[in-house]
Amino acid sequence: MSLAKLVYIPLIALLIFNQCNGPKKNNSTKTAATVQQQIKKPIEKKKNEATQEKEKKEILLDDQNAIPFFFNYEKENPENKVRITTRFGEIEIELYKDTPYHRANFIYLTRKGYFNGSTFHRVVPGFIIQGGNSDRALTSEKRRKIGKYLLPPDTRKGHKHHRGVVSMPSSEIENPHKLASPYEFFIVQQNPGAYHLDGSYTAFGKVIKGMEVVDQINQQKVDKREAPLSNIHIEISIIE
Repeated sequence: MSLAKLVYIPLIALLIFNQCNGPKKNNSTKTAATVQQQIKKPIEKKKNEATQEKEKKEILLDDQNAIPFFFNYEKENPENKVRITTRFGEIEIELYKDTPYHRANFIYLTRKGYFNGSTFHRVVPGFIIQGGNSDRALTSEKRRKIGKYLLPPDTRKGHKHHRGVVSMPSSEIENPHKLASPYEFFIVQQNPGAYHLDGSYTAFGKVIKGMEVVDQINQQKVDKREAPLSNIHIEISIIE
């Protein structure tokens, strides 16, 4: 066999080898990249949807948008039982379904973690215990992030301020229409009730368990401002 033939045969073999292996490698690389892109797109889409949903929920409430917001929120969030945890024990509350804005407001604030770390900051012996505020900067910061708004009274449902009823105080600002301060609430401890409050404040729930805890808190020593001498911190969670 001549030298030319010896050189020619390896060259043909090399060309065949390159044709068989080169393109396959490129196709494999291209396929892997395509698969990664296809996987990445749904993940990015889900992330974007989650971000949009979060942004949608992170609404800053005010007097103009609060009622429309709670109108929709109460339909999507039917929960009406919560638990208040204190160092004296637990208080379970059932929220009235026929006071929808006040129930939705309380559930919303509970979900946002607003009440956690706040206190029963006002105690009137033989009358009420009032919670939802504190002198901590964190509480003020939470309010700033949620928004500044008031709720209209809802007093035509016939709920009376019996002992154990949960109601919402009116704002401390000039407030002839008794608009409710949404961040605070009070529980009637007076027996059989505080009926002089009927028609002026919105009763929106009642204690179903732990009234003895309410009584114990109501017996704590207070200063001239009706503030307990020792802080009574609270945590609130949704039961159902």
